Amino acid sequence: MNMKHILIMLACCLVLIAGLGALALFNVPINTLVLGAMILLCPLSHLLMMKFMGHDHDEHQHTESMTIRTSHAHHEE
Repeated sequence: MNMKHILIMLACCLVLIAGLGALALFNVPINTLVLGAMILLCPLSHLLMMKFMGHDHDEHQHTESMTIRTSHAHHEE
């Protein structure tokens, strides 16, 4: 495991512990906590994916344009 992966796992565990602490300390209803977590889950997961996942947009775009040119050349003949 690399250091980034360990930090992400640690952050996720701390978020869970903070949620349970808020539940116990502030008497937050569990349905409010679950609703808030579900609302934050989608945007946070997208931000994490965009930051930590590798992407090769230039290579993919180049491959698509070459495929389109090749298919047009075959249709013109």
